[in-house]
Amino acid sequence: MMKDFTIVPLKGYGEIPFGMTIDETVKLLGMPGFYEELSDMEETGNRSIFYEYEELQTNIYFEGITKSVAACFETENEAATLYGKKVFDLKKDEVVKLLKDNGYKDLEEETEDGELRVSFEDAMIDFFFVDDQMTAVSWGVLIDEQGDII
Repeated sequence: MMKDFTIVPLKGYGEIPFGMTIDETVKLLGMPGFYEELSDMEETGNRSIFYEYEELQTNIYFEGITKSVAACFETENEAATLYGKKVFDLKKDEVVKLLKDNGYKDLEEETEDGELRVSFEDAMIDFFFVDDQMTAVSWGVLIDEQGDII
């Protein structure tokens, strides 16, 4: 079972690096409580598989046609850390400062249906807030058809 909840932009989450296969992930975490194939092979040629680990409050998205690998994480786990800080304890301005202090600059903000999304495109990470309280973090990398990180 996963014990390290460190968010590392463009690298992975705890013991799970981006690019880890489904089989390797299942060996580490066990089978998820829920999973679903979200592929759209006929229309877009994309294949995405969603694994939900409710006990970890974490979702993993696997992508790649030849080999499916970890390409995106989404967590609501309050134990998650980012650059040594408990990420869910941070307010929007603190998140922005933390990412900028660590070299990321490409900031975007968008509000939709009362939810604020703060994104750093150069880190491929999104933070979601409702009333300045973080509700989720999502981060990933781009994967090609062979399951290699682009």
